[in-house]
Amino acid sequence: MLELTRVTAGYDRREPVVRDVSLSLAPGESLGLLGPSGCGKSTLARVAALLHRPYAGTVVLDGEPVRGWRHGAPRAQRTAVGVVFQQPRLSADPRLRLRELIAQPLRATGRRAEVADRVAALAPAVGLTPELLDRRPHEVSDGQLQRACLARALVLRPRWLICDEMTAMLDASTTAALVAVVESYRRESGAGLLAVGHDRVLLERWCDRTVGWPDRSAPRGTPGRIGREAPRA
Repeated sequence: MLELTRVTAGYDRREPVVRDVSLSLAPGESLGLLGPSGCGKSTLARVAALLHRPYAGTVVLDGEPVRGWRHGAPRAQRTAVGVVFQQPRLSADPRLRLRELIAQPLRATGRRAEVADRVAALAPAVGLTPELLDRRPHEVSDGQLQRACLARALVLRPRWLICDEMTAMLDASTTAALVAVVESYRRESGAGLLAVGHDRVLLERWCDRTVGWPDRSAPRGTPGRIGREAPRA
């Protein structure tokens, strides 16, 4: 399980953007987190991905409490989670060719021997040709770069995948292609998925269930449990 309990987080302790929010995700489940821009859902996603330390609350990953964040988290926990962000150009090193971008997590964890095989397997799966792999981010489209970022998120075979507005900047055909890649990976691996977005139609078609962001107008101190909403038909 991936469990967040009564999490409060943000960038200013006096005005947290996430206040007392809980959610849980089971292995193999796909959960859509729906909310308007600016509500705090991306911050919660970063907490779930072990990239942002909350002010309060707990995160439990595969039965183990999370006590460190970013590079302070144990490697076993860091590598259990793959993340795809909304803006690929902000999450990609502009100096790297796409094949190097995809291989980054393998090199960072000392698994260089796997680079050639994993890149060769993932590139066609996400729709990248050998010619595109030799280009740098400024030489490809947003959609092509996001394909590489998705491959990077999958390269360590994570048990949990977090897609934070992954398709918000993409056209319909690229959106469909990348969602299909994620679903194929989930069927193969049994990974859990947290898909964050503001497109209700997409999330309800994609995910097993979709939940709405808690009402921030509720009195302070009221737990913001993200509960069950409409399951996928």
